[in-house]
Amino acid sequence: MKKYILSLIALLTLFSSTLVAQTPAVTAPKIDSGDTAWMIVATAFVLLMSIPGLALFYGGLVRRKNVLNVFMQVFILVAVISVEWVIIGYSNAFSSNPIEALKPYIGGFDWAFLNNIGINDLSPYFISHSQTAADGSAVGTIPHIVFIMFQCMFAVITPALIIGAFAERINFKGFLIFSVLWSIIIYNPVAHWVWSGDGWLFKLGALDFAGGTVVHINAGVAAIVTAIMLGKRRDYKGHAIPAHNITYVVIGAGLLWVGWFGFNAGSGLAADGLAANALMVTHIAAAAAALTWALLDWIIDKRPTVVGISTGAVGGLVAITPAAGFVGVTGALIIGVVVSLICFCMVAYVKPKLGYDDSLDAFGVHGVGGMIGAVSTGILATPAIQAAYSGAAYGNLHQLWVQLIAIGATIIFSGIGTFILFKIVDKTVGLRASDKHEAIGLDETQHGETAYTNFD
Repeated sequence: MKKYILSLIALLTLFSSTLVAQTPAVTAPKIDSGDTAWMIVATAFVLLMSIPGLALFYGGLVRRKNVLNVFMQVFILVAVISVEWVIIGYSNAFSSNPIEALKPYIGGFDWAFLNNIGINDLSPYFISHSQTAADGSAVGTIPHIVFIMFQCMFAVITPALIIGAFAERINFKGFLIFSVLWSIIIYNPVAHWVWSGDGWLFKLGALDFAGGTVVHINAGVAAIVTAIMLGKRRDYKGHAIPAHNITYVVIGAGLLWVGWFGFNAGSGLAADGLAANALMVTHIAAAAAALTWALLDWIIDKRPTVVGISTGAVGGLVAITPAAGFVGVTGALIIGVVVSLICFCMVAYVKPKLGYDDSLDAFGVHGVGGMIGAVSTGILATPAIQAAYSGAAYGNLHQLWVQLIAIGATIIFSGIGTFILFKIVDKTVGLRASDKHEAIGLDETQHGETAYTNFD
């Protein structure tokens, strides 16, 4: 009997060891070198969008007496917002607020000065910035500080986009104070709403892969508010003032196009199929939009223009931004065509009709383009790209409704907040450049420099 019992024990031991051997080992999350390398490159691409991309694009569109002022505005925002970001911006946008009632609306200060973040800590964010483990542990495959740097580039370029609305007529000191306050009080909370795991729009299910609401609608609404409150340029006649250097414009647009691959394809935070799809649809939407705008120019004004095709490309890039992780090529083509049709009408007809001076069409392209992209995401999101997400075209009307809520909330918050900040800064420091300074040019009056020198 004892012999049989020992044999049975041996058999059970062998069986249990086989089961253990067949059970897959649970590996702890760790930094992936491929994902990390890609995200470092993507971060550099997004910085390329600001300096020199946006600086050249906007700088070429203004008159020669104001080009350095635009360059300086973009450059100093890269500097000052980067500093603000590591001091409090990142923590306010992405950390959890200890006050329960504030959690959905703004982060806390746990990560101020990047406190408690080590160089080998994993990012607590993964696909679409927001998928955290149930226990709050890190699930990303890149270092936390790489994610912080990537998001820093978004924080930098958003207030820089607003420059296009008030170009050629704003006091530099007032501009700088306003921009820093806007980033802290407007940008950081909206980023928290949409991209933080605690954010109320994130929990509602709003889809914004790379910044349609957080970046473009947010900046676009601020742009139209500041343009109207600041008033028209002294010599604005209701139509576009000719660009002083179209070569700058097209080089800037080209750099924006290239940099946007980091902006969108990087927003999945991994080097994988989702990034590849975002890369593809970003390019196709930009191409479709550029072609559509050129054809509109050709049909309506009898000739295609370089400024037109450059503007169209940027519009396509803006509109595909929120949708890049959720739509396929068909969706990208539709978005590219639609955004150019609508933004062309905004720039060519609506703006002259209403008479506001959005100098470089920051609202007409970025604000409106962002809205088109956010709505399109709610319609065209397909489970073929991410199985968990679908839009109205695939039977999910609820997603479109959520997108509309996100758009409306961003418009209201950014619009009212920008209005209040403008009033405060204008009353204390002043925002409008004087008639004399505007006439001479802001390069000379604000910076004591001129972009071009004659050696006659």
